[in-house]
Amino acid sequence: MAKSTKDYLEDTFNDLGTDELKSFKNKLCDRKKGAGIRKAQLQKVADAIDLADLMVRTFTSTGAVPVAIEILEAIGCNEPAAELKENAGHGLPVAQSRGDVVDYGASQGLKVELTLSDDWHEQLHVVLCSQQFKNQIIRENGHEIYNVKEKYVRKRLALLINNIDFDDKAMTRRGADRDEQNMEWLLKELDYKVVKYRNLSAKDMEQAVMDFARREEHAHSDSTFVVIMSHGKRDAILGVHYTASNPSDTFPVDNVYRCLNTEKCPGLRDKPKVILLQACRGGDSGRLWASDGEPDEPVKIEGDDFVHKEKDFISLMSCTPDTKSYRHVENGTFYVQNVVDVLMKHAHKDHIEELFRKVIQRFESTEMMGDYKQMACKDRASLPKLFYLFPGL
Repeated sequence: MAKSTKDYLEDTFNDLGTDELKSFKNKLCDRKKGAGIRKAQLQKVADAIDLADLMVRTFTSTGAVPVAIEILEAIGCNEPAAELKENAGHGLPVAQSRGDVVDYGASQGLKVELTLSDDWHEQLHVVLCSQQFKNQIIRENGHEIYNVKEKYVRKRLALLINNIDFDDKAMTRRGADRDEQNMEWLLKELDYKVVKYRNLSAKDMEQAVMDFARREEHAHSDSTFVVIMSHGKRDAILGVHYTASNPSDTFPVDNVYRCLNTEKCPGLRDKPKVILLQACRGGDSGRLWASDGEPDEPVKIEGDDFVHKEKDFISLMSCTPDTKSYRHVENGTFYVQNVVDVLMKHAHKDHIEELFRKVIQRFESTEMMGDYKQMACKDRASLPKLFYLFPGL
């Protein structure tokens, strides 16, 4: 049977002396090239097996070996580094794991590869946009770009709803607290004040979105983000009281748009509204799905003196209709990790649709997903212009 990444790392760590292993751990805490591992976590490591397991969980089976080689070389253990590179540098099988779960249907086990370590955002920041780049983009394409207010006058708000604990304890979304932490960090880095709720029923979710739409700050803002994370059906988000005997605790996704449209939220008229939804949209049998089909009444053609009721939206769903989203029980969902990582690295130069394309592209990676398929997708995009975040400006 072929060795896994963890096996190769165990062999390497077992060959290190006590002082070398101590130096390895210390260097791992103070890693300069990228995210390291917190000292508190390393203090729990008892032996080579624990250290190998922690490396794989933190940096993934494909990323742990390069990090180990980097640290070994930094502490002068060049021979073990060379052996690890030769033995485990290419074509390794994906390490297996126990007890990781999908977002809905927690009894199914699978391996989830992570893109971010658990404390990466304590060491990194969103790449800032240069004034030169902003000036150039506006000069070349100003009429095609949404206006971004100056930082000193705007009041940006973002709404973050995260359902973790449900009446049905089997539906607890382990790892979702990490999603909340990472997403809140990102929104604050992008200069949004975060209005946050946790563990809401469907009725409370609707009230939260309605209250958010009425906030006076929107009149002084240039955009907004709305992030909702929970279990879900095809076109609905589950409230925390949802059970087999109480299937009515669902919040229709359509209501997010209704609450924030031009009529209900005039403060955000002609301003981009970014909707991020992390929830399964199916995957089990026996459900009745709502339809995104034709409206009940014919749509009237509006004259020039009217405005579009639903305009300036763009949504990124965590998965395509009828499919599941995957979540690591400690480090959160693929979706949130990829959204945060892409915006952190590319928002300084890309508009929102290009950023979403980069997120979607991540889900094509077989190294990340293995045999478990998920594809994020854009939905209800009605942005007539390009939305640049210009972080830092």
